[in-house]
Amino acid sequence: MDQTRAPIYEALERFRRARVVPFDVPGHKRGRGTPELREFLGERCIGIDVNSMKPLDNLCHPVSVIREAEELAADAFGAHQAFFMVGGTTSSVQAMVLTACKRGDKIILPRNVHRSVLNALVLCGADGVYISPDVDQSLGTALGMRLDQVEATIAANPDAVAILVNNPTYYGVCSDLGGIVDLAHRHGLLVLVDEAHGTHFYFGDNLPVSAMAAGADMASVSMHKSGGSLTQSSFLLTGPGVSPGYVRQIINLTQTTSPSYLLMSSLDISRRNLALRGKEIFARVVDLAQYARTEISAMGGYRAYGRDLINGTSVFDFDPTKLSINTLGVGLAGIEVYDILRDEYDIQIEFGDLGNILAYLSIGDRLQDLERLVGALAEIRRRYGRSEANLMTEEYIAPEVVLNLQDAFYAETEPVPIAASKGRISSEFVMCYPPGIPILAPGERITEAQLQYIAYAKEKGCSLTGPEDPDIRVLNVVR
Repeated sequence: MDQTRAPIYEALERFRRARVVPFDVPGHKRGRGTPELREFLGERCIGIDVNSMKPLDNLCHPVSVIREAEELAADAFGAHQAFFMVGGTTSSVQAMVLTACKRGDKIILPRNVHRSVLNALVLCGADGVYISPDVDQSLGTALGMRLDQVEATIAANPDAVAILVNNPTYYGVCSDLGGIVDLAHRHGLLVLVDEAHGTHFYFGDNLPVSAMAAGADMASVSMHKSGGSLTQSSFLLTGPGVSPGYVRQIINLTQTTSPSYLLMSSLDISRRNLALRGKEIFARVVDLAQYARTEISAMGGYRAYGRDLINGTSVFDFDPTKLSINTLGVGLAGIEVYDILRDEYDIQIEFGDLGNILAYLSIGDRLQDLERLVGALAEIRRRYGRSEANLMTEEYIAPEVVLNLQDAFYAETEPVPIAASKGRISSEFVMCYPPGIPILAPGERITEAQLQYIAYAKEKGCSLTGPEDPDIRVLNVVR
């Protein structure tokens, strides 16, 4: 297909030149009704914040320019079908799970999934069968799923209908996706891939295998993360074994009927950019990440890890664009380094957890910015470095699942002080965000390890979200 085309963008340009008089929504009427917004966003931007109409197609049932744009996206990503998603990759992930599962079905998944996966189980009532990933004790991070773990879990749950794989994890760890797909398909399971952090796998050389290339049935691709589109825009990709009409029905259960043309045009334009220039772009990103890893590791204390983690099992491959840095060797929790970088050096990184930070590199990064980060980390080590004694390292705690997620979420509950909640069954989520991986989920028995983790994360300044009580002094538990 002609990847120089951008049908939605082209249609919006034709619309803009037509100077159509608006007697439809949105009510700002090309910004005339909210001049401050027009001044803030600019005439060009607010002028294409429009509603669905015949010349611009309709995302709920695309027949013209949106359909053409989706076909171009599918071609660029090597998918059978691509869907434009304007509710973020959260909506894409949830559409995958809701397509594959209904109440009472079993889906196999690692417990260190994004909250969107578990939220989907709350919505559909399926049972998650968790695989507890290995943990790198020196880093405190969860790794990928081993093939033997997947095989044993399928054997123990022959009625499972699907398996979901994080590929890559937030830190860059990849499982043996091709092996998992082959194994799952032999047993009749659909393979769903949360590929939020793997957009570039489709466009670079010497990168881990993409979900579509590995033969997965569905993949959620967060185009706005490493692909350059606007925040909240995403693709849902499907293979030939999934009915596109049914997927569209599932998407339309929850996705807005008033999609943003700003988001959709950004997907269209960014897909074109990657299709035409992706290999060159991501080769440069890999080089930048490798430069930074070398410089940061050489200064001592920090460990900027990468493909040195590969062991052929729980770390089958590693995303070389990820700049994941363990900070425990300088005596600081990752969230402490995160805060210092932002507050004292005006450097905003993606996240800091108890032992690591992640600097997210993508198509817009520059060498001078990496040099500034490297210099700041060296200075933080000199100014704030201390003994690593009394630092918690464990990022993953295996849960004790007692109830179905949906049952626990909608159960009769009572609030209890968090200090008195040990042994009770949680009816709500608790997580650090980012990365948005629940420490505690509905239906899990609250353990001392989880309570210690929550207390330590609060002490270190992690952003904890999930419960009704924003201060997380009280948890809702099942009566």
